[in-house]
Amino acid sequence: MLDIAEELSRWCERGMPFAVATVVSTGGSAPRQPGAALAVDGGGNVIGSVSGGCVEGAVYDLCVQALSGEGPATVHEEFGYSDEDAFSVGLTCGGRIGILVQRIDPGERPEVVHALTAAVAREAAAVARIVVGPAELLGRALLVLPDGSYEGSLGDAERDRTTAQGAAAMLAAGRTGALVVGADGSRCGTPLTLLVESSVPPPRLLVFGAIDFAAALVRAGTFLGYRVTVCDARPVFVTRLRFPGADEIVADWPHRYLDQEAAADRVDGRTAICVLTHDAKFDVPLLEVALRLPVAYVGAMGSRRTHLDRLDRLRDAGLTETELARLHSPIGLDLGARTPEETALSIAAEIVAHRYGGSGAHLSGASTPIHRNV
Repeated sequence: MLDIAEELSRWCERGMPFAVATVVSTGGSAPRQPGAALAVDGGGNVIGSVSGGCVEGAVYDLCVQALSGEGPATVHEEFGYSDEDAFSVGLTCGGRIGILVQRIDPGERPEVVHALTAAVAREAAAVARIVVGPAELLGRALLVLPDGSYEGSLGDAERDRTTAQGAAAMLAAGRTGALVVGADGSRCGTPLTLLVESSVPPPRLLVFGAIDFAAALVRAGTFLGYRVTVCDARPVFVTRLRFPGADEIVADWPHRYLDQEAAADRVDGRTAICVLTHDAKFDVPLLEVALRLPVAYVGAMGSRRTHLDRLDRLRDAGLTETELARLHSPIGLDLGARTPEETALSIAAEIVAHRYGGSGAHLSGASTPIHRNV
């Protein structure tokens, strides 16, 4: 979504009206999650996607109509699956998506402009837009900041305050999704559904061990949208020349660096930690720290024999079985990987699977959902 935010921010800087179609709800095997967007400018140029291709044409037409005045400036449309006519507009995957199409005039929507600026700068902010409710309220939005302050209005002061509280809580969790509030701002009464789109700094990938596998993992992590740090205690190996794609390179003892980052609140529940040193003098003190932090993922490279020896050393260091159960080791999924690039792929795949609860099994023989609503 960063690419589309950057382009929309450029359109705003030029004062260009545009129409944006946003996925606001999904059901079944929907190809895109809430927050996915497609935008069209006055020249007919299009960026983004809402369905991976299934209904893009129909959504594009709605955007063009919203811009030209031939259709409503704000409209909510539902797209589902229909097998009656193979050429009708619908989702071939059998899912359902709700789309909000809205004309945006930058000069009249400062909260949208500021939200895009925050997204491009990778600063924390959330936009809460009414997506289900009376026609006159559809598309009204608040820009909500981490401290709960907000800009814009949903048409009622109490409604604004209630929405800002709920959106700030979702922003703190880095979550995009639906928020339901009462039309009068209470938690009961006639409901309004809002889509809260959270823009947060990218999650961190901390790679310990300046080896060739680390260089490949830096590239994979960057591709997945992580801010990547490489840390090693040996300055001669952890250099910008060897890791040109890393956001940060750090020459320090791994456990000391991680302890300092945790104390400074620079790791969180989205952080992934990959220990590639497979050297006990680095691994054990580092994993003592890592496995006690509330991070998303901790993995360590090494053979199965190394893994068993490492577990014994960590038990001797006082870690509990519950803490040890958080360790992904040997690191990565079984892809039969041999090269550093293939190994990086297997590690990245395991991080993604763990993040969304995927099994890592072949989809061709599995009955688990392909698209998970998160």
